[in-house]
This record gives sequence, C-alpha cells and structure tokens, in this order.
Amino acid sequence: MFSKAAISLALAASALANVFITSPVASTTFTAGQQATVAWQDDGLTPNLTSFGAALVGIYTGNANVQTLLQTISASVDVSTTSSIVFTPDGTIGPNSNEYFVRFTSINLKDATSPQFPAEAFSAKFTMAGMTGTFNSTVQAEINGQSTAPIGATSSATGGVTSSTAKSSATMTSSTSSSSSKTTASASASATKTGAAGKVGVTGITCFVGAAASLLGAVLL
Repeated sequence: MFSKAAISLALAASALANVFITSPVASTTFTAGQQATVAWQDDGLTPNLTSFGAALVGIYTGNANVQTLLQTISASVDVSTTSSIVFTPDGTIGPNSNEYFVRFTSINLKDATSPQFPAEAFSAKFTMAGMTGTFNSTVQAEINGQSTAPIGATSSATGGVTSSTAKSSATMTSSTSSSSSKTTASASASATKTGAAGKVGVTGITCFVGAAASLLGAVLL
C-alpha cells in the first residue's frame, strides 16, 4: 500500500515522459477565470513529439487506476508543432484543491507496452484556486483511493460519474497557426484496464511502478 504522498511524488515523476510538461508543475496554482498556460517540450526520449502527434489535453483528477476528465483544454492539438496552450480554467469543475493534473492523450499513437491503450503523458499534480465547484462522490472516492489502488492491477469504473460540463476557451500558439476553441465535454472515468490501468507517462504503468517501487524501497530502508 502506498501513501497519498507517495502517489503524488510518483505522479510528479511521471512528468518525465516524452511530452515533458513544463507548466503546470507541482508549485503551480491556476486561478479560475484567469488565463493559464499549459506548456511542454520534447525530452529527447522515444517516441518523439512528432510520433505522439495530435493529443487531447485536459484537466483530470483521480488515482493511478481511474482518472476523471474535468475540463477539456484542447480536443486536439499537435504537440510537435505547438508548445503551449493558453486557456481559462473553469471554476465549476471542482473545489480549491491540489488534486488536479494535466493529462495528454495521443489520438493516434498507442502505448508502446500496452498497445490497446493510447500513449499518455501526465503533469505533476498542481493547485487550483478560486474554485466554486465540488467533487461528486464518485470522483472523491477516486481521489481517496490513491492510498489503496492496486498499482498495475485491474480496475473498473462502471459509470456513476456525474456529468460535468467542461468548458474551455483555449488559444493555441504554433509556428503555423493560432486558433481559439471552446469545448464542451462530459466528465468521464476510465473503463476496466488490466496491466496498463491508469497509465502514468507515455510508456504506461511501468513508469509508475518504477517510481512507486523506488519510493517503497526508500521507506523500507
């Protein structure tokens, strides 16, 4: 069993995926209604940003096995031609909390170790302030499950997540174009996943297991 702090540290370590997220970081605070920036760069590992390609970018919460999309930042952004997205955080997606993280989900690239799932990259967990919403009971249970979730085992989320309207006004800046998008999405939890459940980082759950194992080793010493 891993502590909540251990899970947080493992999530932070997962920022070292091929999509290296430079904003937000653990010390970041996004304020509802005020423009915020998600930024990233290539860390030089395989696959590169060109391979990762177009991605869904959103604000999530949850645990290693089950994560819920709270706000869509961009439904599709090419991470190889764009390095940042400016958007406005929606204050209704949850309360003031440090249980938020940004997830990149490749639209076309599959996870190298579990090709039945898309490649993903995660930011460190960060804080959101000025919030007016709440986490429903299902989402709160996901957050509470951080200390008991079986790392790398089968997990199942069978509905029960109250839909949340995720609104964003995002301006994507790239060398070729600039556009504004407003996206509506329902909050959703992951379906049953075995092995790569709740993948953290582009190479899947192995990244998370390595971080968690190192933390456990340090505790045992």
